[in-house]
Formats: sequence, C-alpha cells, structure tokens
Amino acid sequence: MNPVTIDFDRDERLALLIESLSHDLRSGRAASVEAVAKAHPDLADELRELWAIAQFAQMAKNVPLVSTIASPDGLHPSPEIVDDSSGVLPREFGDFELQSVLGRGGMGIVYKARQKSLNRIVALKMVREAHMATPSDRARFRAEGEATARLHHPNIVTVHEVGSIDGQAFFCMEYIEGQTLAQRVVAEGPLAPREAARLVSIISGAVQHAHDNGILHRDLKPSNILLSGTGHVGSIGSTHSSHLTPPALPEPMVTDFGLAKVVDRTDSLTRTGAVVGTPSYMAPEQATSRKDITAAADVYSLGAILYELLTGRPPFRASNPVDTLLMVLEQEPVPPRDLVPTVDRDLELVCLKCLQKPLDLRYATASELAADLDAFLAGEPMSVQVGSLGSFVSRLMRETHHAAVLENWGLLWMWHSLMIFLLCFLTQVMAWLHVESHGAYLALWGSGLVTWGSIFWRLRRRGGPVMFVERQIAHAWAGSVIASIGLFIIEVVKGQDSLTLSPVLPLIAGVVFFVKAGTLSGQFYVAAVCYFITAMLMAALPQVGHLLFGIVSAVSFFVPGLKYYRQRKRGEALASLL
Repeated sequence: MNPVTIDFDRDERLALLIESLSHDLRSGRAASVEAVAKAHPDLADELRELWAIAQFAQMAKNVPLVSTIASPDGLHPSPEIVDDSSGVLPREFGDFELQSVLGRGGMGIVYKARQKSLNRIVALKMVREAHMATPSDRARFRAEGEATARLHHPNIVTVHEVGSIDGQAFFCMEYIEGQTLAQRVVAEGPLAPREAARLVSIISGAVQHAHDNGILHRDLKPSNILLSGTGHVGSIGSTHSSHLTPPALPEPMVTDFGLAKVVDRTDSLTRTGAVVGTPSYMAPEQATSRKDITAAADVYSLGAILYELLTGRPPFRASNPVDTLLMVLEQEPVPPRDLVPTVDRDLELVCLKCLQKPLDLRYATASELAADLDAFLAGEPMSVQVGSLGSFVSRLMRETHHAAVLENWGLLWMWHSLMIFLLCFLTQVMAWLHVESHGAYLALWGSGLVTWGSIFWRLRRRGGPVMFVERQIAHAWAGSVIASIGLFIIEVVKGQDSLTLSPVLPLIAGVVFFVKAGTLSGQFYVAAVCYFITAMLMAALPQVGHLLFGIVSAVSFFVPGLKYYRQRKRGEALASLL
C-alpha cells in the first residue's frame, strides 16, 4: 500500500504557515509574511490578519500561538515546503535506510525507513533544518519522543527508540499503513453512529492510558488518529469484548504527541500562556491560554472528534482560525441531531456532555466517556441519562463559561447600583410631594437612564475589547430602558395618573435578570425572583413602592458587582506575582 496523499484544509494550512514564520523568527531569520502570502494567494488576507494578531500577542503579552499539523505520521505533507533532506532518497542514516518522506510540519519531518539491523519498516521522525533549530525546538522534539515512549498501549503508535546520530535527534516509531480518521470522514462522510461510538471508545481508552501515565495530549483531532488495517481485540481494556470490537474492523491509533504535556512537572517547553492545539478541536480553557490545563481538555477534544464522526464536520469552524477560537469561547455547538437526524439521542447527549464549556460538566475522565460509549453499544443504561432534581438545580445555579466577563463590569455595576437607587429615591420623593406631571417623571427617567447608559458603555469600552456576550446583555438592558420609558408614554396616551404602571418596572427588570441568569450565572435567578415579588409589593404598597424597587435594584447590582470587582483584583494581584 502506498502512503496516502493528504489534502488538508485551510485552517491547518494557515496554522502550518504561521508556525513556519514563527520558526523563522525564533531562528533569527527574517519572517516575510508578504513572501508567503504571494506564494499562497488564496490565503493571503487571512494569513496577514493572523500573523498581525500573533505579532501583537507576542509584543503585548509574550504569548505565542502554537499548533501542530497532523497526518498519518503526525505531520501534513506539503508540496510548498522545500524538502530539507540532504541527498536523494533512498539514503543511509545510521542504522536506517530512508526510503520516502511521509510528511512534514513546522518543526519535524517523518520518513518511511527500513531499520537494517532488524530488517523492519519504521517511521523515523527528526527535526527539520536541525542546524537552525532553537534549544526550545530541540527540547520539545525530544520531549515528544520521550513522552510517547513512556506509553505502551495497543492503540497508541509505539516509539521504539529515541536517540541522536551526528547531532541529529530522532525517534523511531511503529510504521502504520492506512488512512487517518479525518481522511475517512472526507471520503465517506458521517460514520454510522455505532461505528463512531466504537472508534471514540477505543481512542478514549488510549487517551486514558496516557493520562494514567501523567501525559496530556492537547492536540487530539481526527487527523491525529490513524486507522490500522489489523484489529486488536479488546484493545481498550476489560470493558471491551470481541463482539464489540470485531478484528476485521479498523483500529484507531493515537499519534502525534508533539504538544503533549507531562502533568507532574513544569511545562517549560511551551511558554506560559501559549495557545496550543488546533482551533476546531481545542477546549475553551486552551483557547484562553489557561495554565492549569487538565485531562478535561482532552475529553473535550474527544467530544469534538465524536461530533465530527457523527456529523461530518467539527463542532466549530469559521473562515479563519481567529474566528474559530471566538466561536469555541462564546458559542454552543449545533446539536448533532439537528445536522444528522439519524444520530441516536443518547449518543448526542454523550457528545454534548464532552463539549460543555465548564470543566465540571464534562466527563471527569476519558475512561468515564469510554464506559458510557460501551454502555451505548451494549444497550445498557448510561451515566449521562441519570439525573435528579438536586443535580438539576445545582447545574441551574452555577456560573456559565461567560461569567468571566462580569469581572469587566464589577466596578461599573457598583456605580450603577447607586444611580438606579437615586432615580428610584427621587421618584419616591416626587410622589410624596404629589408631583403629578408625566413630563417630570419622563424627563427624570429618560434623561437619567439614557445619559447613564451612554456613560456606562463608554467606560466599559475603555476597559478593553467588548465580548460578543457583553453586547447581547447590553442589548437586553437597552431594551428594558426603552420599555421603562415607554410606560410613562403609555400613561399619557391612556390618560392614566402618573406612576400607575410603575409596578411593571420590576417585571421588566426581572426579565433582564432572567436573561443574565441563563447567559452568565444562575445566581441571577434569585434577583429575578426578587424583582417579580417586588412588582406585587409595589402594587400593594404604592406609597413606598419605588423605594422598594430602588433597594432591590441596588442590591441586585451591588452584590455581584462587588464580588466580581474583588475577583478581578485578586486575579491582577496574582498575575503581578507570577
């Protein structure tokens, strides 16, 4: 069987080119993005944009964007990259006879080779342009070989040897003939649900073996999964039986540990805060450069793989990597059954549980994911189906992954609590003074809310980039302002006394907080309920109704404002110490 030629997608081509430019920069050479853009005109605009962002991130935060591009050997063959091998193949390299190039990436090149002393075909990986490699490049390369060599599992590509010949570091791997999982999806489209579950269950077992040995993969994706032509019965542990994994079916083999992290030691090979992985399969905590990446990140990637096997596409993919990362951070995946109605409901639940943005809502381990997939295949009850009223309420009340944006609002919300209390207090004083003019109240609330809203928004924009979710909440709040002012106009049109419709104000505010609860944190449901109760009290006690509304509003904004203001200050203090 001849090696398979890979037609990789735009995201991966862009990542490869950016990594090549970054490699030139680290090596002290001129990194000409214009020259690369000229050579790849179809990627020129996105390439310039992504390179500018990468340079800005490097200057502002010293944060690089790191990605590996995988194929059967862990690297994509690329006709645009000049082969840096010396001599014409086949040629000798120590005990190896290099026969052909299997693939290349930003840092490594992989050959199909014959190990002469053992007369066997192997895959030999070494650093590209070794004489130009930085110490960091060489350290990452050796760490990949050493990390993979620690793993002995039938569904992880075996590393036979790690060494160096004439200063050229290499590691010798098991040679696998066959296509990648990505190629199979491209060729065949979505897989049958049971076949998708079988493959991801086996992959999960292999990933759990890596986790048990203290290694996180951090770049799991279909193009890093080889499909071997020879099956291994019971390859993911005792939970598998031969009727679930027939020997005739292709076996997945996990490869490319180029971004692997050894959990029990400091990750010195990827700089602190680096964004590592492939955008479409990257967990949100990886996309935000968090340092405390755990096994949950690999569980997320396993869910992304399952999603693609079921639907034929990854859960998130935009026109460029930056937009893809924003989708990973801010959006929820389309349920698989909306794309492929034949997907089993239970399997959809498993997939979406893996793709939850809060870590504690995912499977705790890859083995738990494998167990549920095995239960699905055997027609047995799955843990994802188990629920209780207590767990439902607990999930309802917790923060969402968007809650972090509240740190941008902490101080502003404390000021907002004062502003809204003053409006309500002045309204109550005017009512006590028997002011009956609709125009007076309309002027107070209209000018007060609109003026403060514009000031609030300008102050927020000065604090840094405004996230998409913040714009959504701002629109909900703006709608409530318009509705509140509209109440005074309705009173005029209907010929009603001033403040007759005031009890509707807390109902409007309660709806806004209900939206905040679903978007940001379930704790806002408490404020929403308080507002709804306040509406009834305002109707029953009009003589103090606006004062009650002001107190509830002030507390509803001040308490979370203080919490997230302190949370931001603690984060800034911690960052200054690191």
